[in-house]
Amino acid sequence: MRATSPVIVGRDEEIGLLSSALDAVQRRSGRALFLLGEAGIGKSRLVGECAYRAYGLGMPVLRGRATSTGLVVPFRPLAEALASRFRAAGTPTDPELTPYHPALARLVPEWRRAGSPGYPETVVELAEALLRLLSALGREAGCTILLEDLHDCDTETVAVVEYVIDNLADLPILFLGTLRPEPGAALDLVRSAERRHVATVRELAPLHDDQVRALTGACLEAGPQEIPEAVHRRLAERAAGNPYLLEVLLADLLDTGRLRRTDGAWEAVEQPGGSIPSDIVRSWARRLERLDEPVRDLLLASATLGSQFSVTVLQTVTGFEDRALFTHLRSAVEAGVIAPDGAAPDRYTFRHSLTAEALISSLVPAERASLARRAAAAIEHSGEPLDEDGRQLVASLRLAAGDRAGAARQFAEAGRRMLASGAHGSAVVLLERAHPLAAEADRAAVAESLAVARAEGGDLDGALALADALPPVPARSEAATRRGQFHIDLAWAAVMAERTADAALQIEAARVLLGPAPPPGRRAALVVVDGYLALLPGLPGTGRPPRDPVETEQAVQKAAETAEAEGLPVVACQAWQLLALLRREEGFDAADAALERMLSISTEHALPVWRVEALVRLGANAFMRTGDASRLLSARAAATDLGALLLTRTVDGLLAMNAVLCARWEEAQEIIDRSAEASARVGDLSAHRYLLLAGATMAAHRGRRRDMDRALAAFRRAGGEQSLLVPLRSGLCRAFGALLEEDPERAAAGLDEALAWELDHPSYYYLSGRYGLRPLLRVLAGQADRTELEEARAAPGGCLAWNRQFLDLADAVLRGRKGDPAGAARLMASFTQHSAPFPVARHLGLRLVADAARADGWGEPVAWLRTAEEFFYGAGVQPVSAACRAALRQAGASVGQHRGGWDRIPSPLRTSGVTPREYEVFVLLPERPGNQQIARRLSISPRTVEKHMASLLNKTGRADRAALCEFAAECAAEPA
Repeated sequence: MRATSPVIVGRDEEIGLLSSALDAVQRRSGRALFLLGEAGIGKSRLVGECAYRAYGLGMPVLRGRATSTGLVVPFRPLAEALASRFRAAGTPTDPELTPYHPALARLVPEWRRAGSPGYPETVVELAEALLRLLSALGREAGCTILLEDLHDCDTETVAVVEYVIDNLADLPILFLGTLRPEPGAALDLVRSAERRHVATVRELAPLHDDQVRALTGACLEAGPQEIPEAVHRRLAERAAGNPYLLEVLLADLLDTGRLRRTDGAWEAVEQPGGSIPSDIVRSWARRLERLDEPVRDLLLASATLGSQFSVTVLQTVTGFEDRALFTHLRSAVEAGVIAPDGAAPDRYTFRHSLTAEALISSLVPAERASLARRAAAAIEHSGEPLDEDGRQLVASLRLAAGDRAGAARQFAEAGRRMLASGAHGSAVVLLERAHPLAAEADRAAVAESLAVARAEGGDLDGALALADALPPVPARSEAATRRGQFHIDLAWAAVMAERTADAALQIEAARVLLGPAPPPGRRAALVVVDGYLALLPGLPGTGRPPRDPVETEQAVQKAAETAEAEGLPVVACQAWQLLALLRREEGFDAADAALERMLSISTEHALPVWRVEALVRLGANAFMRTGDASRLLSARAAATDLGALLLTRTVDGLLAMNAVLCARWEEAQEIIDRSAEASARVGDLSAHRYLLLAGATMAAHRGRRRDMDRALAAFRRAGGEQSLLVPLRSGLCRAFGALLEEDPERAAAGLDEALAWELDHPSYYYLSGRYGLRPLLRVLAGQADRTELEEARAAPGGCLAWNRQFLDLADAVLRGRKGDPAGAARLMASFTQHSAPFPVARHLGLRLVADAARADGWGEPVAWLRTAEEFFYGAGVQPVSAACRAALRQAGASVGQHRGGWDRIPSPLRTSGVTPREYEVFVLLPERPGNQQIARRLSISPRTVEKHMASLLNKTGRADRAALCEFAAECAAEPA
């Protein structure tokens, strides 16, 4: 007889907490809750109550559970949770989720595409995609995701959970997780989340005496006072306030007839004493004895497989025919021992994980070992290939049977397969299980795999510690060759982490092991990783001299050819990508040829990540050479189609900068708004910094100094000052912005700063001004001659569209200065062509060379000044517009007055009578400049500035200049 309470007893506070969280989610205030407690304490019942209330509010509910079988299955609770929703409601069709389908395909089978190679998404990519999905599901009424038994889940799921709870504060999502207080990654996460105040943690205490009596009464449909005192005392002592144990013990009393209902009242037939089961194990042993023998055998075999088990595997182990198997399963369900697993039609689950443990514990150790040995042998000899889950199950059975070495081999193989699939955290868990169990002859190989898994998972220090502890291997042996490859793998991880010295040590260790004549494929891999190392900053303390770039390129070229011949497409792609970087110094045609080869190899060998990498780099080169972003857009589409969200963010940064240079401000802002926050959330600092710099550059190119400074402050907080973007910040952003403020001295200083940085550091960013804007300003200042100009033209950066426009202007100035107006005219025609995509740079260039053209008697300086003045006036860049008007007056040309401009004045100032001319002064005041500075920037006299300042003080009612500057700063901070 089953004894289950229809109500929850003793958890009113927890239910109130859940109700409050559901209310908050309906107001788009996300909540994360964790219920912590021992097995059977009532966590699942509270989860069920939460689900019931969420359904009542019209919320989508997603519910999943980690496996308690000991199997490491990456993302299993998440996949089960999504399946629980989509099985009934169908997959969502929101267009906004389409870019995230590939990243979520691992969790949602319907979004997997046949024939499309899978992308090994990172945990943060999958977590971000899941967050977007939950947000879409909760758009109307909120969304609830319930994950149970997190103490049993894989490290990848823990990482996703951490990301989700850290980022749901402003989203309509309730996350509820349950776990036991067992040491592990899940408990560490919960404690950390509680300290960081991103989650509420409630530890469920045992029921006290009155609650035990109330729960017993609820199970028996009787009042608490009707419970026989002896029965209550026995249940209170043995269950220790655990609701599940209480129900099991109560069911045993009912099944044995020692508690029964007589004449409408409950009575204990005999005083509960020695004949009553002394603990939960003996209770289940007695219940087993009352079942038919085939059902008993089936349940013991099922418990051997874990608290959740596959019908297919159970049939393999027991040998039952279909009809008998399902008959016995039905009997076990009717007895209340097991139930169908709602998440998978082929699986059953024990009513509680303690049930399976109790059943197994009812057997003597020798019988348990024998049963596990037979089950392992049956699965291994079934004729079906073992997947990762199957290997883990066999390993667990082998371990239960006492076969430690056999268990280690299966755990290790499952771990290596996890590593190959990109599940580094799960691979570490399985290989750590295998390592202490492995036979002496196998232990070093397991340690090598474990070290690689740790390195690729981000724990390079742990990997290096394992490597240092490995026993030596004989020279020129198979073990030495394997160990050499192991050190190459660690060197790659160190290079990617920019751990120069560690990478050098691993490369040297590989060289020693592989000897002077390693196999060609391994020699190629070694050369390539050594080539990447050459690009990193120097190797202090290693004694290695700087590498000759020509020798490095020749060695990598040979390695690329060898890798192709040896059938190593990944090494070949790595080599060609490195060659593309090295060959930029020869010109972008050579770099593109290497990338095209990389694209061909990755396409031929179905390497989707490397293919998209090649497309992105080709698109970036095309954008820099021509200013055309079409190929970059194609690369983004390919990255999105693959679900490579990190690569997509990288492309978004490039597209945003392209839009800035082309003065497509709304497009640039849309990209930055879409991707800057997302890139920070997933920890992609490289893309995040570039997007922040694009925002700062946009402000600089619009003449908005204050906005530029705010954006650069964010760039600095993100570590931008320690990145390779420093020369772009100094040149493309600050120096260009200084020119729009008519401050050529500050512009020159910024360009010199960028050049000094590039001379001290390797740099592959060619838009800092070194090959374009700086030569132009030096020519205009009489500091550079044709030799310096031709050096810039001959450099790879000189062929880029952005730089060519400035070099054309510099060349025109030099020709005009030498009395060659026809040659200067040809260069201005070339400038017109090259500057077409870049309107701000085009009109700034006209303003910069107009004075030189007027002084040397060539070109059409008056027409250029009129064009530039009209453009910058319309763009609201008053310093340049005013400078053009002043230059026109000096040239004796008539200067038309702009009668408009009122629309740019904020309404409160306009109603106060502030004029467009006064407003030009007002917008400069947040920087607190002096009258002389304002006069220079607006090309007016200091006396005129004094008059405008006096008028502004009067019209705004401010007491003094400081108050007026503060008011201007407040106005500038307000959204337009």
